[in-house]
Amino acid sequence: MLRAANPADAEPMRALVRAAYAHYVPRIGIEPLPMVDDYAARVAARQAWVLEADGAMQGALVLEDDPSGLLLDNIAVAPGAQGRGHGRAMIAFAEDEARRRGHSRIWLYTNEKMVENIALYTRLGFRETHREDRKGRRAVYMEKPL
Repeated sequence: MLRAANPADAEPMRALVRAAYAHYVPRIGIEPLPMVDDYAARVAARQAWVLEADGAMQGALVLEDDPSGLLLDNIAVAPGAQGRGHGRAMIAFAEDEARRRGHSRIWLYTNEKMVENIALYTRLGFRETHREDRKGRRAVYMEKPL
């Protein structure tokens, strides 16, 4: 079940995201941006959702309205719940939410060293638009028309 996050979810979201992204730190040499995000602020801004399954938080999603489309700012699945389709389900929700809000595209960025993410997003219909430095990290920007 995917639902809007509430204030009590902020700390568990942060912990889930830190666990989900931890294996990237040695590869990229710095914590990925989602690891240092302010989840209490995201919840307060109504930008955060959580995926619950088997009685526990299994995923976290952050969406941000942008004039050019809906930004899929973060998607994370708990390490023990990966490979069960939760990520794809959250992306499908994000696409539906973008349409509901009247956006004609959804976009995201990911670290260029997170090659498996780039491959997944490509398989899901996203295409790379450009690369640039973002807060000390090299980002690959991708979009999907809706």
